[in-house]
Amino acid sequence: MSAVPAPDGGPDAGAVWHYGDPLGEQRAATDSAVVIDRSHRATLTLTGPERRSWLHTISSQHVSDQADGTVTENLNLDGQGRVEDHWIQVELDGTTYLDTEPWRGEPLLTFLRRMKFWADVAIEPAELAVLTLLGPAATDTPVLDALGIDALPAESAATALPGGGFVRRVADAELDLVVPRDQAAALRRRIEAAGVRPAGVWAYEAHRVAELRPRLGVDTDERTIPHEVGWIGSAVHLDKGCYRGQETVARVHNLGKPPRMLVRLQLDGSGDRPATGDPVQAGGRTIGRLGTVVDHVDDGPVALALVKRGLPADTALVTGGEVVTAAVVDADSLPAADAVGAGRLAVERLRRGAR
Repeated sequence: MSAVPAPDGGPDAGAVWHYGDPLGEQRAATDSAVVIDRSHRATLTLTGPERRSWLHTISSQHVSDQADGTVTENLNLDGQGRVEDHWIQVELDGTTYLDTEPWRGEPLLTFLRRMKFWADVAIEPAELAVLTLLGPAATDTPVLDALGIDALPAESAATALPGGGFVRRVADAELDLVVPRDQAAALRRRIEAAGVRPAGVWAYEAHRVAELRPRLGVDTDERTIPHEVGWIGSAVHLDKGCYRGQETVARVHNLGKPPRMLVRLQLDGSGDRPATGDPVQAGGRTIGRLGTVVDHVDDGPVALALVKRGLPADTALVTGGEVVTAAVVDADSLPAADAVGAGRLAVERLRRGAR
């Protein structure tokens, strides 16, 4: 098989984009199983008795008592509640593991070390690689035998692997293997020998877009707040103590509504593809920005986009930038109707009482 590298300058530069049959790899991820090398992700470890309580005070998620063997998402927000960092966090055997986008590894390490002060915590880059298994056959006995385990963890849980590292379960048929970098190649060979097909990150990106899962720096921009991309709950705990950006999180949750929403777009496939960051327009006005753009084996060219909240699904859209492409919103991707926050409800009651 001939490995085709991911586009230079993109978020996955240095990884394998596909092995010559990208749509076939996606089909295998749906019908059987694939293994995808995502070892370009940056990984960090936190050790020390105060690691959880300290991280709790500077991040958006409630992790002061994160249980052993559990997995969560977490964010670093700026003072206005805008997302600066997003990472996956695993607590296992006295160590907290973080993995994030390749280009945010060093900035996140620098930020955490700067915020350490007198806390008893050590923050270090880790020589760990991330391999992802997708597909219904990823949980079959031959794969478990290749991993050297008898059973898989529950969803959003992790368990140690006998050769080092751990397996975490993202969803029913999606696993991440986070293993020492010098063991990743041998582990891949064992998995492939168990009948799992190698695939590039194109297959992973198509899967992620279908699942409406945003990616930091691709589907977010410098103005993104967690409410816009569905990170409330999964990465933001609404009932924890003070942290940077909490005021915005609470205000939008209780009194306001996020200005934008994350949706999936179906793109016209008859021409060239638009690019991440291109504007999304309706009636000649810019109403959003494109995020991930990818060809999906079943849905054709699709994209994630941040668009103006409340945009009707039947609005005629086009992309701007160098490539003008017609687009429509996938109605199934629209967020649920906005619930009225407690603060807004109280204000409305006061106003009704004053009449």
